[in-house]
Amino acid sequence: MKSPPTFIMFAGLDMTDIAWEVKCREEDMKQRALENERRAIDDARRAVDEKAQQLKSLANQSALIAGFCMVVITELQIPKGLHPVLLISFGCTTALVVSLMLISMLNSTFMLVAVLRYDCVKREMPFDKFWGSRFQNDWKWALKCFVVGVPMFCLVLAQVGWVKLWDYDEWSWVASSTCITFIAISTIVVYFAHTERKWRDWLLVSETRLLHNPEA
Repeated sequence: MKSPPTFIMFAGLDMTDIAWEVKCREEDMKQRALENERRAIDDARRAVDEKAQQLKSLANQSALIAGFCMVVITELQIPKGLHPVLLISFGCTTALVVSLMLISMLNSTFMLVAVLRYDCVKREMPFDKFWGSRFQNDWKWALKCFVVGVPMFCLVLAQVGWVKLWDYDEWSWVASSTCITFIAISTIVVYFAHTERKWRDWLLVSETRLLHNPEA
């Protein structure tokens, strides 16, 4: 049988061990909470960077195509004897491309500025909810304008040959214009049959992710 001093000593050691385990557990919980917070901040920053890159890409490509059309409008010399129907069609098509791409670029630029203001540290609301409530509809609108503007840009290309070479008397201008139009129309067909059909709906849904298919 243990003497009272020995019993007290062992009891004190047990209490010390228990207190040490409690302290270690508390520190472990604090460390886990800190790691979870850091992980949440990193996830939010990655999500912001991902959307920012998407918006930058869309804005840059829209501005590039709009710039091409503006160069065509300002630099192309319109022949005096150009057929009125072709002139009206060319003017409307080029203006429509510039307008669609401008809308896409402005929406993407404003959204880019806004999304970069998201506080990844405080995170007053989850980023997915933040994006869905304030940006998703504008993202769809910008992407749809770009999707429609691309084939319209090809239509501008299809008409450039006829407008530029209208005054030529030789038969070669007809052949050249026909080839340009054929290439432009073929590009539109490929665009709608493959690119637009494959990617548009997938890009419009922000929650979709690329999944690895081992059978593919």
